[in-house]
Amino acid sequence: MGRRKKIVQECEQLMDKPEQIRNIAIAAHVDHGKTTLTDNLLAGAGMIADEGEATRLMMDTEEDEQERGITIDAANVSMTHEYEDKNHLINLIDTPGHVDFGGDVTRAMRAVDGALVVVDAVEGAMPQTETVVRQALREGVKPALFINKVDRLISELQEGPEEMQERLMDVIGDVNELIRGMTEDRDDIDDWTVSVEGGTVAFGSALYKWGVSAPSMVRTGIGFPEIIEMERNDQRLELHEQTPLSDVVLDMVAEHFPNPLDAQPRRIPRVWRGDDESELARQMREVDDDGEVVFMVTDISMDPHAGEIATGRLFSGTIKQGQELYVSGTAGKNRVQSVGIFMGGEREELDRGVPAGNIAAVTGLRDAIAGSTVSSVEMTPFESIEHISEPVITKSVEAENMDDLPKLIETLQQVAKEDPTIRVEINEDTGEHLISGQGELHLEVITQRIQKNQGIPVQTGEPIVVYREAPQQASREVEGVSPNRHNKFYITVEPLSEDIVDAIKLGEVSMDMPELERREALQEAGMDKDTSQEVEHIHGTNILIDDTKGIQHLNETMELVIEGLDEALDDGPLANEPVQGALLRLHDAKLHEDTIHRGPAQVIPAVRDAVHRALIDADIKLLEPIQNVRIDVPSEHMGSASGEIQGRRGRVDDMFQEGDLMVIEGIAPVEEMIGFSSDIRSATEGRASWNTENAGFRVLVDNLQREKIMEIRERKGMKLELPSSVDQF
Repeated sequence: MGRRKKIVQECEQLMDKPEQIRNIAIAAHVDHGKTTLTDNLLAGAGMIADEGEATRLMMDTEEDEQERGITIDAANVSMTHEYEDKNHLINLIDTPGHVDFGGDVTRAMRAVDGALVVVDAVEGAMPQTETVVRQALREGVKPALFINKVDRLISELQEGPEEMQERLMDVIGDVNELIRGMTEDRDDIDDWTVSVEGGTVAFGSALYKWGVSAPSMVRTGIGFPEIIEMERNDQRLELHEQTPLSDVVLDMVAEHFPNPLDAQPRRIPRVWRGDDESELARQMREVDDDGEVVFMVTDISMDPHAGEIATGRLFSGTIKQGQELYVSGTAGKNRVQSVGIFMGGEREELDRGVPAGNIAAVTGLRDAIAGSTVSSVEMTPFESIEHISEPVITKSVEAENMDDLPKLIETLQQVAKEDPTIRVEINEDTGEHLISGQGELHLEVITQRIQKNQGIPVQTGEPIVVYREAPQQASREVEGVSPNRHNKFYITVEPLSEDIVDAIKLGEVSMDMPELERREALQEAGMDKDTSQEVEHIHGTNILIDDTKGIQHLNETMELVIEGLDEALDDGPLANEPVQGALLRLHDAKLHEDTIHRGPAQVIPAVRDAVHRALIDADIKLLEPIQNVRIDVPSEHMGSASGEIQGRRGRVDDMFQEGDLMVIEGIAPVEEMIGFSSDIRSATEGRASWNTENAGFRVLVDNLQREKIMEIRERKGMKLELPSSVDQF
């Protein structure tokens, strides 16, 4: 029997024992060594041959991932590990670290109960480390810490035991500060800070495959003094043999991460807003494999032979071939064709069903997208997965040959299904298709894959930055009149506070919530009590308040009012860019008695016109997306590196020394950062390392407003004169 077959059999036997299952994700800043660590764990579990240095990148299954040396897609693998005479089934997801692929990290966190956060000992906790810790804690996922590349402290920085200890304690302190800040007001979490004594911190070198933790030091007698000596004497192989990294990390996973029976009672109320007294809620809390099937899809991938594979977490029931299941938000049922588990890049089909508490790979769910709830009974779907950053860059994609057009449209629809952080707009009239993503690299990877995997030659336009429009002050009351003059609407607009906008973005306020909960959340974010009771509709980060009193026929007309409002907010009055952060109040309305005279053709234009005029009166301005920038560079290149930020309408907020490098932190507009990578390389002779992180939107400076609005209007083929009432520029 092959080794792989044996592992698949072991996994099958352990699936029915939820107390021995651990669902975990590995998450970190880009290049801190997640994928190399995963290779170690696979070698330790006997899944791949253990050959000297672990640089196999088994989990980077796509060609472009191997070429670029980064993880782009989250990859799943199931393995077994014996700890304290018990075999454990470990379902692991290796997630990307690059900020452009943050959506994959957020989705992976929904499927797991524990997150192994990897931090580079030399670089310490970086901006993206903070983001992944935040994503884990928001989903109720328990963290543990692995500090990687400790060998570099010894060999490159020549540090002694005291200096090393100090540096490592600083890293642990930084991570704990993040955890504390994010879990203070959570009642369902005790104390999740990590500690060496508690056994939730491990140290090591993923490249040379050795690792230590407090429990392993007791077991093997190898501590930091021995490690320093063996590293300096080039005894890395002996070090790996005496204290293998995979044992240290997998022991920590088995000991300290919750199993589904511990985790689900805490996680279900956080990710599901259904009736917690119901039988279904009980089945999910108890991980009942005889219950109804409840499966949350966290990832969609394509298999050339099997078609679409939906991977996700099974919270209750047992998923089997031939079952007919509902997919939230779609009509009818989907029939399960096969179920299996992932072994790295390959899927192993199973003849049996997969029970609750596991991560399963299912084919046949053709209506599912990443984020769907799949179940055997109709139910309240899980909370939508909130992605921390929104698309900020757009490219147009066109097929070089018209014959490829249908195939290109199909491929783009598939891309949007697999990655919800990508937005695809298909314009049937012009044959131009726009894809918006998290950054240049994100779009580059997507367009490359369309060409390579689908064999469609495409042409892409220059990257276009996505702007927003937002009111800056309160407007006067504006009257909107319908084309037949029989209906009138009176509307005002004012800016929403940052706190309320953030609460909507993070999913803490939505129309799907029970009204009382929504009211409390809005009041907590700073909205006054009376306003929070009259919320009629939320669109993007805009809120409509119904301040009218007893108007006849308004109830049946409200749907059309909302439709007109949504249209007006999707295409702002300045340059047809989306509006954000507006609080709209409907004060009064005069409606015609006869339904026929207050149909869509009358109400929608009236509301649309009133909203646009109110926004203009509220001094609406264009907002541009900005990024936080961090550059690590030797001090002799500091001037030219900070010049690169300042020369891009950016500002430098801080400069400090870290080890032998200078760190420059600042912010800059996304538009100016296009092409930054080649410029910073030449300015610093290739000695700088940097990373950017999307930091939301800010008002574009006044002297650029008019020019930028005209540029966008021209690109979109709009009239070049602004409405006469726009006099703020």
